[in-house]
Amino acid sequence: MFKKITTILLLTMSFFGIAHEEAHHSNEAQIKHIISQIDYGWENGDGKPFRKHFLDFKGARYIESGGQNVGLDDLVEHHVEPEKDALAFLDIDYNNIDVHIEGDFAWALADTVVKGEVRKSGKKFDKTGFQTFLFKRVDDEWKVIHTHSSSRNRAKK
Repeated sequence: MFKKITTILLLTMSFFGIAHEEAHHSNEAQIKHIISQIDYGWENGDGKPFRKHFLDFKGARYIESGGQNVGLDDLVEHHVEPEKDALAFLDIDYNNIDVHIEGDFAWALADTVVKGEVRKSGKKFDKTGFQTFLFKRVDDEWKVIHTHSSSRNRAKK
């Protein structure tokens, strides 16, 4: 009898461990997908991914290399969308994305490479740095609640 109970307990624990691991990978995949959508939004001056994946709330702030946008409308209307017209091109790569999940809160860290060309002056930029995304799970969906990026000119070799 004791052997059966032990076997059942071990199988149950194994099942929950596997289920927990699968849920973690699913959440991580969802977060990485959101980051890829944000990348698309930046590169194309498209605010739709931001409006879909960011939680719009009073006090939201998004920090970009020393500047900040207060609220989702400010980010989209005064940063993301205008860059489409101001830049001849923008290429952002998020690499080495490291996701951490604690219940309904998560954060992701990424290395960044940002390249572009200012349309008006023709000036090109090539920067490297880091990005932090904070997420909150709301109604079973991950939402970005804060971002912070910092970059500088790529070191010359």
